Order: sequence, then C-alpha cells, then structure tokens
Amino acid sequence: MSRKTMGSLFSFSKRTSSSLSTASVPRFPPPTPLHTFSESMMEENIENAASIITKWDPAGSTYVKLLSLFQENRKEAKEFIKCVKDLRRAMHFLLSGSSGSGKLVLAQNLMQTAMKRLEKEFYQILSANRQYLDPESVSSRSSRMSVSLSSTSDNDNDVGSDNEVLKAGDSITDVERLSVIAVSDLRMIADSMISSGYGGEAAKIYKTIRKSVVDEGLYRLGFESCTSSQINKMSSDVLDHKLKNWMNAIKIAVKTLFHGERFLCDQVFSTSETIRESCFRDVTKEGATNLFKFPQLIAKSKRSPDKIFCLMDLYETIADLWLEIELIFSYDLVSIVRLEALSSLHKLGDSVQMILSDFESSVQKDPLKPPTAGGGIHPLTNSVMSYISYLANYSGVLTNIIGDLPLQGRSPFPESYLDTPNTDESPMPAVSVRLAWIILVLLCKLDGKTELYNDTALSYLFIANNLHFVIEKVRTTNLKFLLGEEWISKHERKVKQYVASYESLAWTKVFSCLPENSAEEMSPEMVKGCFMQFNAAFEEAYRKQTSWVVADGKLRDELKVSIAKKLVPVYREFYDTHLIQLRGEKNLEVLLRFAPDNLGNYLSDLFHGTSISGSSSSSLSRASRCLPSM
Repeated sequence: MSRKTMGSLFSFSKRTSSSLSTASVPRFPPPTPLHTFSESMMEENIENAASIITKWDPAGSTYVKLLSLFQENRKEAKEFIKCVKDLRRAMHFLLSGSSGSGKLVLAQNLMQTAMKRLEKEFYQILSANRQYLDPESVSSRSSRMSVSLSSTSDNDNDVGSDNEVLKAGDSITDVERLSVIAVSDLRMIADSMISSGYGGEAAKIYKTIRKSVVDEGLYRLGFESCTSSQINKMSSDVLDHKLKNWMNAIKIAVKTLFHGERFLCDQVFSTSETIRESCFRDVTKEGATNLFKFPQLIAKSKRSPDKIFCLMDLYETIADLWLEIELIFSYDLVSIVRLEALSSLHKLGDSVQMILSDFESSVQKDPLKPPTAGGGIHPLTNSVMSYISYLANYSGVLTNIIGDLPLQGRSPFPESYLDTPNTDESPMPAVSVRLAWIILVLLCKLDGKTELYNDTALSYLFIANNLHFVIEKVRTTNLKFLLGEEWISKHERKVKQYVASYESLAWTKVFSCLPENSAEEMSPEMVKGCFMQFNAAFEEAYRKQTSWVVADGKLRDELKVSIAKKLVPVYREFYDTHLIQLRGEKNLEVLLRFAPDNLGNYLSDLFHGTSISGSSSSSLSRASRCLPSM
C-alpha cells in the first residue's frame, strides 16, 4: 500500500479516535493463546514506540519540554522516526483486522503524542535555524546542498548523523553543513507527519514561519507598495529613487529570496506535491504579486517623453529575469505571479509604444516659430536627435517591444527613402524602421521651416546644416548600427546637393560680375564697371554671410574652400589680365578694393554668426596694402 493511502487511513483513525476509549498509561492486554507471528511483531512495534514516544512526550516533564530531540540526540531522533514508521505499520495491521480495538486506541494515542513532538521539533528547527535557512544563503548554496540532500532522498531512515547527512558533500563549509542538517531534519519530520496524516499541521507551521521570513526580506530590500495616485504626485527625484530601488529589489527577490524559498519548500515537502505547492503559494504569493504589480502602476501613470527610458529599464529588468520567474513560479497555484510579471511586460511595452507615437506627433506639431538665426541648428533638431540617439542605446529592449519583423502592409517610407532593400528576403529591423521614420518626420518638419527664410540661399544652408547635424549624430551613436552605412551615404549626398544649391544662389551674383572669358578684349570703362560691380556684389555677399552660421567646423571649412576654389582663380585671371588698363586711374585703391591674394582672408570671416561692422573701410584698409605698384 502506498504512503498516500496509508496516510489517509491514519488520518481517518486520527479523526475517529475521540469515539474510542482512551488509555492514559500504555498497558498491553495479556496475549491470547493463538498469536500469529505478525501480531507479535505489531505488538512489539507498539511496545517499542511507546518507550521512546512517551519519553519525549511534550506534555511530560519541564525538562523534556525544553529539550530538542533532534538537537539533543540525533541518533535517538532517528530511532524516534523509525518507531513512528513502525507504529504506522502496526496501526495499518490493526485496522485491517477484526479485533484489537484497544491496541488501536493505544497506538493512536501514541501517534498523536509523536505528532505533537514532531510538530514541536519542526517549529524549533525552523525557528532556531533562520540564519542558516535564510533565502539568500539557501539560494547561493542550493546546488551543493542538493548533492548532499540527494544522498538521503531514497532512504530517510539512514539519516541520523552528520556524517551520514553529508556523505555526498564533504567539501562544504560549516555553515552549509548546518543548513544541510536542518533541511534534512525538516524533510525527515515532514515526511513522517505527511505519511501519518498530519501534513496539514506541518504545512501550517511552515507557512507561518517562512512567510514572515519572506515578508521581512522584502521589507529589508526597501520595497513598499503604492498606488497610481501616489506615483503621480511624486517628484521626479523621489520616483527615480523608487524605480532604482525596485529594480534592485526585484533582482535580489527573484534570484535569492523566491529562488531560495522554492528550493527549501521543494526539499522539505519532497514527498507531497500538493503540500509543497500550497506552502510555496502561501509563503510567496502576496509579496511576489505586489512586486510585479508595481511596474504596471508606473506604466499607467502620466506619460512624458523622458519617462520612456525608465519604462524600458523596468521592462528590461523583468525580461532578463523571465526564465527564472517561469522556473521558480512554475506551480499552477502561483500562476498568478507569472501572469502579473507578463502583464507588466505587456503594459510597459504598450506604454513605450504610446510614448513613441506621442513623441512623433509632437515633432509633427512643432510650431514654426521665428527662424533660427543665421540658418544654424534648430533646437528641434538637437532635441529630437539627442532623444533618438539615446533610444538607440535601448535597441535590444525596443526590438522586443516593437518586434523584429518588417512592417506589415504599406511602408511609411517613400520608396526612395532607403538605399538598403527592405524586402521579404532582407527586411529592415522594425526598431530601425521606427527610428528612421521619426528622423524622416523631423527632416520633413525642418524642410517646412525653410519657408521662414526670405533668402533662398540661407534656407538651403539651414537645411544642409541641420541634415549634417543629423548625420553626425547617427554616425557617432548606436544609430549607426541600426540605420547602416547606406543610410548615412544617402543623406551625405543630400547634404552635398543642398550645399551646391546654396553656393549657386549665394554667389551667382558675384560670379556674374566677371566675364566668362577673361582674355577677351574689354574697354577701360568696361573693366572699371566689372570691378565696381564685383566689389558691390562681393561686399553684399560678405556682409550677409558673416552673420550666417555653420556650426560644424569641418563643414564650415569645406564650404570656404569650395567657394574659394571657384571664385579666386576666376577673379585672379580677370584681375591680372585687365589691371594694366586702369593705369593712371584716380582713386585706384577704391576701385581695386579686393586683391586676389586677399579674398581668402575675407572668406575666412564667413559662417561664424557675427556681422562685421564697418566692413567696407576694413576691406579698403586691407586691400590698399596689397595693391600692386604701377
């Protein structure tokens, strides 16, 4: 007959013992003449059990009440457990017969006494060994404890001495040895009580003590539950502290507190799946569900762009622990904990996606406002690219939230937007698509802001500046790995196109003042007119563009060099060819205001965002020092 069946029989005996007469003193009736061998053995078992059980009766002397059987004499504790097992066997034999009700009453009374002692021992071991059974210690030593405890799993009656308990774990420390002994004793007692129909009493003691351990552990981790209204009223500093505290607490709770409790519960109640599931549920469910509800409250609180990062931190923390959560809370009775953790992941993910959508909408709705002075970097460009580049640091989390599949249906991109193919065979990751789309929304918004500039050349400089800034942000952050080199190359070509348009519009008037062919014959009046027109056009372009801005030093130098390469050689050729025709001209220093070798000095003043006052007098001063002698 199985232990479970035997346990149910003894439980029945326990419940019906009140209807039988009681015997205060173990007294055996005289044997009948016809004793079978089995009857003799059962009587001997009852007699042996009576001797040791009555000795350790918790209702006995004060001395016995204060002692712990398992701490005082482990060998005798082993005998006590063996006698209980033999007593069960005798009770089973008596229950199967038609006579011996007196012996059955005696055996039942002895069993009740034994169970009271084992309840006391179970409580004492759990209470006295809290420092050796704390979840952190148990969790960190669980693998080696399992080796030692596994040596006793097949035959609990072989557990009686430290050497026997630790025969498979000789290398463990003294603290680990005490932990193994305590767990082994608890399991031995729990097995005996469960087999005798007293598993509920053991479970009740276990739940009371171990829940207090878990509750104390959570309290020491500093976690406190709160409501959505309380979260909404918290300052950013307080909320940030609470979030960091939760992320630290949940890691320790899962990896040590709950892991240690699951291991301990499985070891102590290894023979009863029902009891160990029930105990683990009652010990951990309340604390665990409160922990995993907290991210849901954060997800439901007020949304803001910056909040997305703490949401992703919370999401990543749970995602990293998910496999352990599933393993620890695998019982059906604690499925609510898994569901709370999963619900937190879903709600955090939904909130992240809503914030992304809100952010995209805010970019689209950004008011035109006054144009950026000098065509420099717009504040929107700076803020959006800083935000997106920081989002790129969470690409792993965003991939889990957004998904790593190509967009279904119509793509939000113009067909020519991406140089890299976005086909079914080589899909662009969804997180890359989403971030690239937000950048496109930004660029479209910036394109609309070019209408604020009255000078078309300046509008091209503005868009070139801002697109160059976007490219540099992509190139120097994790966005580079998400968008790729092809994305960068495509937009660099666009910058060159914008720069070319700027140069054409900003310097066409200057170039038009010079003849296409400097070698063609010209009258002195024509030459004089060309110089005067060039001076006026260059002076105007110079005055304007000293107030224009190119924030990036490399781009600024490239622009100056490009303009100089196009302008200086043409002007020099005209200057050197026709200068002789102005011999004898009065006020020659005013007419030849800009010498070819000095044009580069003027161009170096451009794009710093500072207007040059008195530029004409300055030009004349510098030019006069460079005039050739006639």
